Amino acid sequence: MQLFSFLLAAPLVSSVIAWSPSNGYAPANVSCPSDFNLIREASSQLSDNETEWLSLRNEVTSEALQNFLNRATRNFTNSSLIDDLFSGNSSNVPKIGIACSGGGYRAMLSGAGMIAAFDNRTVGANENGLGGLLQSTTYLAGLSGGNWLTGTLALNNWTSVQDIVDNMGNNGSIWDISNSLVTQDAATVQLWTQVFQAIASKQEAGFNTTLADYWGRALSYDFFPTLPQGGAGLTWSTIRDSDVFRRGLMPFPISVTDVRHPYSGITYMNSTIVEFNPFEMGSWDPSLNSFADVKFIGSDVSNGTAVNEGQCIAGFDNAGFVLGTSSTLFTPSMVEAVELILGNSTNTTVGELLISMISNDNEDVALFAPNPFRDSAFGSNSDLSSDPSLFLADGGEDTIEVPLISLIQKQRDLDVVFAFDNSADTVDSWPNGTAMVGAYRRQFSEQGQDIAFPYVPDEETFVSEGLNKRPTFFGCDARNLTELSYIPPLLIYVPNADYSFASNTSTLQLQYSEAESKALIQNGFEAATRGNLTDDSRFMGCVACAVMRRKQQSMNATLPAECNACLAEYCWTGTAASIPDDITNSTSTNTSSSVAESSSATDQSTLTTSTVSSRSSTRSATGSATSSSANSAAAATTSSTRQNNAGNSLMETSKFAMSFVFVLNLFLGNL
Repeated sequence: MQLFSFLLAAPLVSSVIAWSPSNGYAPANVSCPSDFNLIREASSQLSDNETEWLSLRNEVTSEALQNFLNRATRNFTNSSLIDDLFSGNSSNVPKIGIACSGGGYRAMLSGAGMIAAFDNRTVGANENGLGGLLQSTTYLAGLSGGNWLTGTLALNNWTSVQDIVDNMGNNGSIWDISNSLVTQDAATVQLWTQVFQAIASKQEAGFNTTLADYWGRALSYDFFPTLPQGGAGLTWSTIRDSDVFRRGLMPFPISVTDVRHPYSGITYMNSTIVEFNPFEMGSWDPSLNSFADVKFIGSDVSNGTAVNEGQCIAGFDNAGFVLGTSSTLFTPSMVEAVELILGNSTNTTVGELLISMISNDNEDVALFAPNPFRDSAFGSNSDLSSDPSLFLADGGEDTIEVPLISLIQKQRDLDVVFAFDNSADTVDSWPNGTAMVGAYRRQFSEQGQDIAFPYVPDEETFVSEGLNKRPTFFGCDARNLTELSYIPPLLIYVPNADYSFASNTSTLQLQYSEAESKALIQNGFEAATRGNLTDDSRFMGCVACAVMRRKQQSMNATLPAECNACLAEYCWTGTAASIPDDITNSTSTNTSSSVAESSSATDQSTLTTSTVSSRSSTRSATGSATSSSANSAAAATTSSTRQNNAGNSLMETSKFAMSFVFVLNLFLGNL
């Protein structure tokens, strides 16, 4: 990846009327559309709008993917499979999704490098990366820091990472995080003054707010620096009206959050995962099973019908608020650190305010009130429909920190999903597959009864086999997945790893120099490409094999001979993570199978080399015997890791709290 100059990105506001009807952060009254009903049942189908958009995007991705596959396989002895895929039947063309994990600015920047490696607009990506895959991608999901990445690109007229890098250091540049949001200088004071004024306007309009409003508003200045007050009136639904989206020239962006009711905890087993896309917000999970028109959330409805006929609300879906909702970092666990910092100041007005907001579970989540799904009969959880408010939290709170669930939905019919994992699972803040394990196990719970996920190992195996340091393919053979609810996409796991920069920075690090930002992006590019294809010159071809694999099997077509060696090298064929006792009696269909990819199944792509067969046999023979102890160790390791991470983050959390308290005191005249 090189740093060449391109044009500055133009925010969507330049091409469409993007502003809230209030011309600011506050939502405002509008007339409801004719025959208005805010919600629909998720059921088993996509929205009409999404389906119509897909017909446009498919034309774009088909051409881009054919170009990529031809380039990636140009040295293959037989490329007839590509001809078969693009012979005229559009249903044979593979569909791709990308999921960008959370992890603060680390995830945003490292993930940006991974995205850049897939983007043919990046200098060098075609020669030394996987350029063209982003243009071939249908869906792009993000949560928390990964959502800052995807949201920035989507809401800045589908700009490129290359553009952003080229303009770093210039006035009004995107992702200028060289000064922290809590730096004590005049510019930051002005920023927070505007933030407080914006939140006050929302309150004056009759809407309650939480810390998520402040957080999202402040973050927006880094993402939309050329817009007035960091895009105070920019809305998420703006995306669907933009020319670049309407023409299908960008992927379908999805922002992922979790429902977390105040005073409750969530896990991968019981969380309700809510997505925001250009047309809707809602959940495929049976607990909610509903989607609402995102443009009109904030409207007072009962079972989707306006309480006051003809009266709706628009502007509640503020872009910064959506991005902040997916990354709400404020939790009651901060209280002890804040109290320690404040000391006697806890009795001041500001001290009491901050302690109250952070310690109160009503404040550490994003508040969506009125509840868009109030009185809905579609979901199985009556609490979600009876509560006047909907509470959403950081999309990774259920430990599925890579937003895979929205992409593996059967309705979206994807063939391959790239999982960019920039989370901090280990003591040293590297990923260890926790998100993959959680997503896999979720399918055996009540909430996951309608999903299917390929077999993956436990966290200990991810680390011991080095799967957290290089790309790995999961679910390579569809014939070994028939006991699942349906055949899920093949997953290509791409973890954050140290190539040219120590990219395991803290999630709570709020400040990066320009050089550090570029180094993280560069390292992400290298992690996604196996060191610019220097670790394995075949890697681009191997990725092409994985992309084609699902369609090749469904068509019973011949796999190129070179793909046999690729799948032998990159496909995981070990023993799957065990299913916890508390969900083994769920309604899902496969709770007993422990072997992920049986080495006995053969076709043109059978793993035939003696070395690989020996490794697979050893794992199969020993996996069952060691499963219990391995998973116990993994659980202990994960628990220890999270405790250590919490301890390591305490000082940074305290620094954040101290600076935030200073800013609040400054604005309220106590300094």
